[in-house]
Amino acid sequence: MSFAIAIIGRPNVGKSTLFNRLVGQKLALVDDLPGVTRDRREGGARLGDLEFTIIDTAGLDEGAKGSLTARMQEQTEAAIAQADALFFVIDARIGLTPTDRAFADFARKANKPVLLVANKSEGKHGDAGAMEAFALGLGDPIQISAEHGEGMGELYDALAKLMPEPVEEDEDEDDAPISEEAATRPIRVAIVGRPNAGKSTLINHLLGEERLLTSPEAGTTRDSIAVEINWKGRDFRVFDTAGLRRRSRIEEKLEKLSVADALRAVRFAEVVVLMMDTQNRFEEQDLRIADLIEREGRAVVLAVNKWDLMETKGGGAISGLRRDADHWLPQVKGVPIVAVSGLMGEGIDRLMQAIQDAYAVWNRRVPTSALNRWFEQAVQANPPPAVSGRRLKLNYITQNKARPPSFVLFCSRADAVPQSYLRYLTNSMRETFELPGTPVRITLREKANPFAHKRKRPS
Repeated sequence: MSFAIAIIGRPNVGKSTLFNRLVGQKLALVDDLPGVTRDRREGGARLGDLEFTIIDTAGLDEGAKGSLTARMQEQTEAAIAQADALFFVIDARIGLTPTDRAFADFARKANKPVLLVANKSEGKHGDAGAMEAFALGLGDPIQISAEHGEGMGELYDALAKLMPEPVEEDEDEDDAPISEEAATRPIRVAIVGRPNAGKSTLINHLLGEERLLTSPEAGTTRDSIAVEINWKGRDFRVFDTAGLRRRSRIEEKLEKLSVADALRAVRFAEVVVLMMDTQNRFEEQDLRIADLIEREGRAVVLAVNKWDLMETKGGGAISGLRRDADHWLPQVKGVPIVAVSGLMGEGIDRLMQAIQDAYAVWNRRVPTSALNRWFEQAVQANPPPAVSGRRLKLNYITQNKARPPSFVLFCSRADAVPQSYLRYLTNSMRETFELPGTPVRITLREKANPFAHKRKRPS
């Protein structure tokens, strides 16, 4: 791991804004409401020619033992233990507060290099608060504005003194061939579902640690947090997301931001695991989420969580899940469905294998010769209907890309081909070429008419 820096401080001093500035993307949710950040979030940061890992944390705050606030602070303490140095951030406009003073002692006890960052120092209003910061005994405050990018040069100078000298790599090692396994990129997986479906609990079990906050209360997760997982030699980058409720029920601005962040995770992912509660599966919102995933063209895996609460777990129950999935989700017919218990660890191996299988199908390419043999047989078995008394002519089909499998069908009168006939071709293709669950795209294109440029002579 590269040199790691944890951003710490009380709530609402601009830690997430600084995190976003250093990673160069709006990864962390930012809002005027204190306590937006709950889980710790890591990102690759750059400041000038300095490259390091930056860790955003929840605001340091006191809470009763076992409470959500106390567990948020435990996440912050874990980030401090992981880091090589700390950015202690204060709000220069407000100046020092008793909470700042208390947690400055906390930062000193970490026994790690600390840079005191006086954020929101733009204009004249931040000077007084920055001067007060000398009283913390953490060195000279670095005046910045994370929102406007001011003071980054001073932050660079201070950070450069802490960073270790770059180690020159041996030339022979550079020339060494990279193994196929080392060159394999992690599969990007987003875990989505309704609130309180058990997404964070499942990821914690995969990691073997309480990396993500969990609570019986719905809506604990706000940011989409990415974690790295290696499962039996295969690397995964897994995104935990906020629960997705019906749009009509989303009222608070913060929840809207959380939902937007979850939707971005879906678009960024390659495989999306839709988690459902076994007691309330295939509800309307589950179907809406599945339809969203299909429209985005991502590979889909259904995970029915809390299977340990089921009284009947035999093969009949699993067959029932299969029938329900094919009935309610015809647009991804054959989608892998796995019964799991994130709390007890049941079905985890099957789920991870299903993710890899779905990823392989999502990347599949069908040979052109086999594709057109199937196409000829499919059209002969069920010719396209006549429209307005004229037969439709389907010429040939080719695959133009994978991820998801996408095909171009050349035909006459593309606008007249019924959607029902395209569904017939799609389902036949799924069955013939073993493309279960993944979205399949068929684009219609009219074949150029070689005689179109010739005008009819007047009689």
